[in-house]
Amino acid sequence: MSRRIVLASRPAGAPAPDNFRMEERAAPAPAEGEVLVAVRTLSMDPAIRGFLDDRPSYLPPVAIGETVRGMMLGEVIASRNPALPEGQWVRALGGWAEHVVLGADALGLETVVPAPGTRIETYMGALGATGLTAWVGLHEIGRIGAGDTLVVSAAAGAVGSLAGQIGKLRGCRVIGLAGGPEKCAVLRELGFDAAIDYRAAPDLAAAIRAAAPEGVDVYFDNVGGKTLETLLPLMRLHGRIVVCGMAEDYNHQDSPTPIHTLWQMVVNRLTMRGFLTYDHAECLPRAQADLDGWVASGALRPLEALYEGLEAAPAAFIDLMARRTVGKTLVRV
Repeated sequence: MSRRIVLASRPAGAPAPDNFRMEERAAPAPAEGEVLVAVRTLSMDPAIRGFLDDRPSYLPPVAIGETVRGMMLGEVIASRNPALPEGQWVRALGGWAEHVVLGADALGLETVVPAPGTRIETYMGALGATGLTAWVGLHEIGRIGAGDTLVVSAAAGAVGSLAGQIGKLRGCRVIGLAGGPEKCAVLRELGFDAAIDYRAAPDLAAAIRAAAPEGVDVYFDNVGGKTLETLLPLMRLHGRIVVCGMAEDYNHQDSPTPIHTLWQMVVNRLTMRGFLTYDHAECLPRAQADLDGWVASGALRPLEALYEGLEAAPAAFIDLMARRTVGKTLVRV
């Protein structure tokens, strides 16, 4: 038998426990060309929230009664695909379940060869899609360079904490925005040049301006909303805005926060671009090599909020969406 978590009802605003339900069924069997994977680690990502609404997106919504969709890491335990033998570790877009069947066309499907001494969970965080997202956003979209001033929102989160560290490794001055003194203390421990508590700052624009008096070259945006509105007038000429996420609006996409400072795009000739990591497949080997080297040397420090057991997945996701977690939120199945 195999357990899974299905969508019981669509969230109205922030997700709640009764939106999810645990079910047990016979373990699925792979067809020709497919593999059966024993899921070991689930990745909790804000993008999952978008899948739970009945609205068009870059993927179809999760149907009521369907397994909740998300990135996962696991071990092939039955194979009808010679390219993915039993014992192979893989990560892909799968679901909140103890077992999933994957075809060769599974979104984000990659093989993983764990390095000796590296915790397997790291391959769903700093050495997985999270690290790749930070790398691609900074290099391919933000075009960061030594001497740039980089501002990162949700900087104590999964992608933000890595983006800030990578910015430092590339010679940037890095300013992190986070909610609460504890998260700001984490950013200072990671080597950020400045950490601003957006909840406590009476004037967020003034606080950022004090930390970056000559303006911001690159803004790595994980939240959108009022924070994006605040940053637009603080950008330097030809600044770049990396649109990685819109956390401020994930729980109320029917009434997104209006942005009143978009004219600054013209005033300062800014570039603002969204991206999906796997649209940049050509640079992922280079990104992975950098991440592997940095983590192995200790130059890049992964942060994780680890929950135990498949049954903990809803609580982990709810905590993530309430911004209560620090670093990459993972569930060890």
